[in-house]
Amino acid sequence: MKGHISMTVSNCFAILCQLHSICRSVTRPVMQSHVVSLVLTHLDYGNASLAGLPNTLLNRLQSVQNAAARLIYSARKHDHISPLLIDLHWLRVPQRIEFKLAVLVYRCLRGTAPPYLADELCPVAGMPARQRLRSSSTAALNVPVARHSTMGDRSFSVAAARVWNSLPSAITSATSLLAFRRVLKTELFCRSFSDN
Repeated sequence: MKGHISMTVSNCFAILCQLHSICRSVTRPVMQSHVVSLVLTHLDYGNASLAGLPNTLLNRLQSVQNAAARLIYSARKHDHISPLLIDLHWLRVPQRIEFKLAVLVYRCLRGTAPPYLADELCPVAGMPARQRLRSSSTAALNVPVARHSTMGDRSFSVAAARVWNSLPSAITSATSLLAFRRVLKTELFCRSFSDN
């Protein structure tokens, strides 16, 4: 994944350099829409496969997001980034990955995701050995035991189940995808900026 991240970071910074040349000619909302459509889409493309990567790699992607926020607000390099991200209402990179995984799980459980993904998830309630446990009355998913902690823990069935199980039942029981996405983003946003 190092090569993929290096290429993504390089492409995003090239786009940011091009956008920097027009930043004085456009308003902040226009610059924000350009950044979202040209840079954040690169960061979000296939980011569910980045689950479980070390922070050193995710920090490189976070540096792109930080630079994008500074460009929108014409902030200096050493200005604190959290207030800018909060004002933009952007999730940090790890929470963006969790958001993507949780949405995929929601779609799998509702039958709107591809079957090859849905087949990887197993609700605890559907396991005969666990039907008498308290967890069987929840929306929890079985987290398979991975043989290899580096690669196995990053598989969809493990990473997605862990993210899903970490969510409160008020979120996992949302009645529509739109409502689910709204409450999920609020939850992840609070987790992301709880120290501010």
